[in-house]
Amino acid sequence: MARTSDKAARDSVVRFGVAMPGDLLERFDLYVKRRGYTNRSEALRDLVRAELATEAWDRGEHVVAAITVVYDHHVPGLTEKLVSIQHDSGGHVISTMHVHLDHSQCLEIIVARGPAQELEKMADELVRTRGVLVGRIVPAVVTELPVHDEEEHPHPHRH
Repeated sequence: MARTSDKAARDSVVRFGVAMPGDLLERFDLYVKRRGYTNRSEALRDLVRAELATEAWDRGEHVVAAITVVYDHHVPGLTEKLVSIQHDSGGHVISTMHVHLDHSQCLEIIVARGPAQELEKMADELVRTRGVLVGRIVPAVVTELPVHDEEEHPHPHRH
């Protein structure tokens, strides 16, 4: 008998029934319509993923997050300080994007992966840096971070 792979088991769809009060279902159906879902199942899956990601964040698990900061690049030494904080993060920063908003303001989006508390600590340090005007950390909706398998999903190597 063939054994089902872990990936196949994760990708299978299981149907189940949900009971809820009529008024709650009516409100949910309005939510489904407002958000443009084609059915309740899509909306419910997204809500469950979001709640599981929030729970993982609250428990301090290994997560992915986007940290956004808007800052005044005319503040002396600020850019170097922001880069230094990222470099000192223990290798959690995956990627950054820098956008010039106007003559003096820049937006930086930092994608990071690691224990939630460490990412939050880095975000707090970035946001409280003198010259940062606004900042926020947004956990990504990831319920489980897979181990990267180079054979299954190869990437070209850059030198």
